[in-house]
Amino acid sequence: MNSILYMLCAVLAGQAPAAPARANVLVVVGADGAAEYGKQFREWSERWGEAAKRGGADFETIGLGDPAATTDHDVLQRRLSEFAGPGSEPLWLVFIGHGTFDGKLARFNLRGPDVALPELSAWLKAVERPLAIINCASCSGPFLNELSGPNRIVVTATKSGHEYNFSRFGDYLSAAIGEPQADLDKDDQTSLLEAYLRACARVHEFYDGDGRLMTEHALLDDNGDRLGTPSDWFQGVRAVKSAKAGASIDGQRANQWHLVRSPVEETLSPELKLRRDDLELRLAELRLVKGKVSEEEYLKQVEPLLVELAKLYESAGKP
Repeated sequence: MNSILYMLCAVLAGQAPAAPARANVLVVVGADGAAEYGKQFREWSERWGEAAKRGGADFETIGLGDPAATTDHDVLQRRLSEFAGPGSEPLWLVFIGHGTFDGKLARFNLRGPDVALPELSAWLKAVERPLAIINCASCSGPFLNELSGPNRIVVTATKSGHEYNFSRFGDYLSAAIGEPQADLDKDDQTSLLEAYLRACARVHEFYDGDGRLMTEHALLDDNGDRLGTPSDWFQGVRAVKSAKAGASIDGQRANQWHLVRSPVEETLSPELKLRRDDLELRLAELRLVKGKVSEEEYLKQVEPLLVELAKLYESAGKP
């Protein structure tokens, strides 16, 4: 009701109300190398487009139109420069295609000049909004090590640049991102973490079913430590193994990212979402030290967070 009154007042005052901020999904489709791959890459991109539409996000692709005088390399650079600066809504940057690694430099193959990892890293420095970089290509592991950082989630189809065979991870991830069956914590929405775990499980099933040796091992990093976490570290949506050198565990932030949001999630303002996410992260940190403090001390720290979280959802449901 408040939003309707605001729009009415704006119209009466002769002002157009500002459009609410929206998430952006930018899918970069690389050179296919062969017609069979091109068909698959287009299908995967279309799945991302369908999920973005359902989630009310702005969606666009690079690499699927007719080749023009401007290369895909330059189009990508220009488009990322337009995302520079701060923002409250996330940017999903998805790479679908093939990659290469010569032992020193990783690249993503585009039509025309490829994009090298140092170039992409430089282009993304000015993007201050929440950012997910998802590289579904072979040889993508180095992208995690280079692009990991604060307020970022990085997912790669391989754990290193030496896994150079065609990767199927992108197929299963594009299907899972909008798939209700991938919702592990039963909150009526599929998070990026849940889609990642679903896709990894499907990759394992593919190789096991064919009796093949796994040639791709996906990683997810959302704590900025440049290490990444494989899917078999998780039990449900929680990592059950400890990170190296005492680093925080991956997965908490990725589980807060939803392309297709539930009705409850849609009721939360950007400010409430930020506060909710912070409370959930603090609760996750407390769970890690549960066995190191007394039960009384643990409950003393947990209770106020749970009470505030309950009040937050209660206030979101009120007009």
